[in-house]
Order: sequence, then structure tokens, then C-alpha cells
Amino acid sequence: MTLRKVNISILIVAVVIFLLVIHHNFISLSDFLRRELSDPSPLGLQPIDFIPAAPQRLADERNDKEIPVVIAASDERLGGAIAAMNSIYQNTRANVVFHIVTLNDTVDHLRMWLRIPPLKNMRYRILDFDPRVLEGKVQVDPQKADKFKPLTFARFYLPSFVPHAEKVIYVDDDVIVQGDIVELYNTPLKPGHAAAFSDDCDSTSSKVAVRGAGNQYNYIGFLDYKKETIRKLAMKANTCSFNPGVFVANLTEWKLQNITKQLEKWMALNVVEELYSKTLAGSITTPPLLIVFYKQHSSIDPMWNVRHLGSSAGKRYSPQFVEAAKLLHWNGHFKPWGRTASYAEVWEKWYLPDPAGKFNLIRRHSEAYEAK
Repeated sequence: MTLRKVNISILIVAVVIFLLVIHHNFISLSDFLRRELSDPSPLGLQPIDFIPAAPQRLADERNDKEIPVVIAASDERLGGAIAAMNSIYQNTRANVVFHIVTLNDTVDHLRMWLRIPPLKNMRYRILDFDPRVLEGKVQVDPQKADKFKPLTFARFYLPSFVPHAEKVIYVDDDVIVQGDIVELYNTPLKPGHAAAFSDDCDSTSSKVAVRGAGNQYNYIGFLDYKKETIRKLAMKANTCSFNPGVFVANLTEWKLQNITKQLEKWMALNVVEELYSKTLAGSITTPPLLIVFYKQHSSIDPMWNVRHLGSSAGKRYSPQFVEAAKLLHWNGHFKPWGRTASYAEVWEKWYLPDPAGKFNLIRRHSEAYEAK
């Protein structure tokens, strides 16, 4: 009888210990998940929303390999980002996941737009960009503070948006993709290169002269060669520049070379020394990229960034060429959703009306838009 009581006591103790272990593990898991979901990264970039998978029927129709695409989405240009994503999504069978970088006050508007039928099965992740990341790295003119666009710097922080990816595509919001995005993703990058851009001297990109010294297609158009810091870099002033509105990044190399820190260094130096050229209406995102990637980048197919469609209201390309282009880019002041722009009818094929009715009003007040 005594032995039976001892066995029962041992059993009860064992059960209690087992339950305590389970409870401890559950608490640890809960804490881990809570940290993963709520703690902002050191950069102030915080995941807000994520749709992990499309319905099984759609998943079966699309390829398994995940293609990460990063795009910035500001509220006043949200229609552009929606059209760009729609064109990418509809023209591929690949398993594309969009990493949409935005500001906190745009999230509800964006989420509403993404729920409409053409996009509701699209996979995406929304990230909040904290402008405080740029403190001390960007000098904002108090008289032009309303024109400062912090999201233009989102491309500098790619590893923070897609930390586990090996490669990623970045696109501006003023593009339309007519080819299969997989082709762009498969762009070969040379060993040691962290990114592939479209050179401004390529055969499809007309050279756009800018009043004053320098041109938009070479380094002197972006950097002030009168400054000693620039001259010491020994970068030839007539070196062909590249367009950072569309590019493919090797994030393994990006992190290995600490590209983000290098970009931040040149941003901060510019605040002190004013290293950027004034001939391109104050471009502040392209110059640090040109410095960091000087003769250290691969090239994408020119047809994957047919640009300058927004440089004027006139048409610079033939209809046949526009139709053949894999990606159309309205860089410049004349956005297809704003003032009269060339080939706006191509863009409108992919635009999806704003369910909140806000973007249409903005289109009628196009002077609020400016070139990147």
C-alpha cells in the first residue's frame, strides 16, 4: 500500500514537472513572436502587414521560386505604385512578393487599395519607413520642407526590408512593366558587384542635356567637381552615370560590402560639404549611389529601363518601340497620372481606380508632383 502511494506521488510530481516545462516553452515562444511582430528594427523599419500565401489554386499556377520586389509608396503617388505592381503581377507566373515601403499615415489607404479584386491575391508585405533614419544625413531646406520625399531613400536600406533574400529587385513608382519580371531578376551580376543598373549612355536612353554645366548622363551632372573631396576620389567627370530607379541587387554582396553604411557616409558628408551638383534641380538620391558604385556595378538590359518618358509632354519613342519595351519609366516632371504626359494611355491600362476616391483629385492638381 505504501509502495503504491509512493508511485502515485512520483507520477504526480512528473506530471507537474512536465506541465511546468510546457508552460515555460510556451512563454518563451510567445515572447519570441511578440518581439518578432512588434519590435522595430534598429533602422525604424517595421513590418505592418503581410499576406503569406496566395490560395492554393493560384499557388499551383505560379512558380515556387520567390521573387522579392521592393517599391516605395507615398500617399500622393500611391496610384503610381498600384499601377506598377499590377503590371508586374499580371505579366508573370512567378511567385512575386512585394515589399511595399510607406509612411505610417498611408497604410490604411494602401491596404484598402490592395483589397480590390485584381490585387487581392497578390502577396505583399507593408513596411513603415521612419524618416528619423535620415537625421543628420539629409539637409532639408526649411522653405522646401514640404517637397522633401523621405521614401526616395528607401532603396538605400534594401537588406532591412528583405533580410533573408539573396537578390531583390527595386523599382520606382513611376514605371510600368510589360515583360516577365523573372527576366530582370535573372540579370547576371559580376563577382563582387552588389547591384546592376541601366547605364545612361545605353542605346535606348537619349542623352538629356541640362542647362548649365554638365549633363544628366555623366557624373559631372550630379557631383560638384570643384570640391576637393570629390576630386580626391579620382572619378572621371565624363563617366557615364546610371539610373537608380530600377535595379537588381545582390544582397549578399550588399551586406558584405556594407553598402548602406557607405551611402550614409556620403549623405552625411554632403550635409557638411555640399558635394552634389546644383545642375539637376537638387538631386540628392543619385549622387551617393554614383560614388559608391563607381565602376563597381553590372548592367541590366536597356529594354528593362526605357526612361525619360516623363522628361517632356512630347513623344520621343515610336509606338512600336514602346510596345516592345520590357519596362517603361516616366522619370521626369511629367508623370502619367499628372500633367499631360507621353504614353499616358499605356500607363492607364494598368491603373486601378482608387476605392477611396482620393487619387483622382490629386491627378487634377498635378503641380504637386515633381521629378525624382
